[in-house]
Amino acid sequence: MIRQFGPADILFIIEAVRWTLLLSVIAFVGGAVGGLIVALARSSDSIALRRISAVFIRIFQGTPLLMQLFLFYFGLAVLNLPINPLLAAAVALTFHASAYLGEIWRGSIQAVPTGQLEAATALSLSYRDRMQSVILPQAARIGVAPTVGFLVQLIKGTSLTSIIGFTELTRAGQIVNNATFDPFVVFGLVAVIYFLICWPLSLYARRLEARMRRAFTR
Repeated sequence: MIRQFGPADILFIIEAVRWTLLLSVIAFVGGAVGGLIVALARSSDSIALRRISAVFIRIFQGTPLLMQLFLFYFGLAVLNLPINPLLAAAVALTFHASAYLGEIWRGSIQAVPTGQLEAATALSLSYRDRMQSVILPQAARIGVAPTVGFLVQLIKGTSLTSIIGFTELTRAGQIVNNATFDPFVVFGLVAVIYFLICWPLSLYARRLEARMRRAFTR
């Protein structure tokens, strides 16, 4: 039975924001750890590590996120694990974020002037010391803006998890719309909430990027 869209529906949609943010945080933190490993592997002296990390990136950048969600969701059943939408979504988005952050940070590492690496090598620093004390601190400054930009995309990407039944912001909108059949109002509200979450981050990313450009042109 169709009912009228009301305050309880607005509250239900707003409460679902916490699940969108929770999933985004889990995926971003997990992706940051995985991305750092991928970036270091892609920048290492080992040919094997470079090839393995390149294959990983090609797989997760070359396949749709929606397909990855399906594979991880139904893959849990193959491994005799309980089908948990939150777990499947978190794992899929973590691997997705690892591939993209790994490539972003690899580019940041390679953007550090070669003279810095040559100077560290001339001081007989080990690979770990070169990365930890010389390269990574400079690469982090370069990679901040694109990393924040990717976080915005990751937050919006969580909307795809509604397809496997995870009740985040988009799924909450679908549930309310099925009960009220008022898609313009319901999904208009959902769009506004996404905008309020993502727009400040997008603005911050642009400011960081502009600041970095000014720093490199001095």
